[in-house]
Amino acid sequence: MIASWQSPSNIALIKYWGKYAPQLPANPSISFSLEKCTTQTTAEVTPGNGKISVLLDGAPAPSFLPKIQLFFKAIADRHPWAGVMDWTISTHNSFPHSSGIASSASGMSALALCVVDLAVQLGERLPAKDFRKEASVLARLGSGSAARSVYGGWVVWGKTDSLPGSRQEMAIPYPLPIDPVFTTFRDTVLLVDVGEKSVSSSVGHGLMLHHPFAEARFAQAREHLVKLQSILASGDLSAFFDLVEREALTLHALMMSSNPAFLLMKPHTLSLIDRIQQARKDGLDVGFTLDAGANIHLLYPQTAEPFVLPLLQGEWAGFCKEGRYIQDRIGSGPISLPSSSVK
Repeated sequence: MIASWQSPSNIALIKYWGKYAPQLPANPSISFSLEKCTTQTTAEVTPGNGKISVLLDGAPAPSFLPKIQLFFKAIADRHPWAGVMDWTISTHNSFPHSSGIASSASGMSALALCVVDLAVQLGERLPAKDFRKEASVLARLGSGSAARSVYGGWVVWGKTDSLPGSRQEMAIPYPLPIDPVFTTFRDTVLLVDVGEKSVSSSVGHGLMLHHPFAEARFAQAREHLVKLQSILASGDLSAFFDLVEREALTLHALMMSSNPAFLLMKPHTLSLIDRIQQARKDGLDVGFTLDAGANIHLLYPQTAEPFVLPLLQGEWAGFCKEGRYIQDRIGSGPISLPSSSVK
């Protein structure tokens, strides 16, 4: 049997940084799913004893195997049938791997969707009693932020009294009103660095365990999430950019103040931040966020696109690796693929 899914990366605006077992967030987070930054995955199963083969762009990818083995170990109680199958997993990313775009979010959510798809084909019971909810639970066990990628649009993960239906074990679509300006938002990923990160997100999360500012950070995230709800409802772009930039810089401040400390931003990251903030002072509706890497996620409403593009094609591209950037936007979420879509 075969299942194939395309699942998006997502960009968190309220950041998840810090967790506890079994892969549960220390604070709630909110993101939107992207349209073009995606992973396509095909999973083919045959009766066996749990052997796993992984291909990236058609070539063996043994470096992916340990994480996928841990994923199958984590889901074994919910899906014991998976352990008596042999798996051939083929995957392809539309964007650079391990460079601060959430490839683990898109990759593990695509795999989780394939697992749930195959469970349905086999007539297995879904513990969550819902396809997407079950996929979100499984994706979370592979990569925390992947829990959010099983949905399109705005998504929240983590229990908070301010958002009805929010859960620790799974993500849900954002349940409150959103001004139309935020429903067609653009995210242009400025590729400052496309190499492997010096410190993985998993290691960074672990360093929050004894971080001196951890509790203050978790309280800040909850406070910011409440503030963001009113911003999303009102369409206040100035307040939105101020808040999400503070979140991004807080994330990297936590990295720089951990023990051991580490720095993922590059000089060109800082140069772009300076120019983006100056453009906003000059009246352009534009801001930024950062994931756990050097790359800038340039955020702006659809109406600002004609004014942003000349900056992208001009001076700002000079701060990107080989002038590269990915023009993306808020997306509608995962899609099921014909099995032949992924090679």
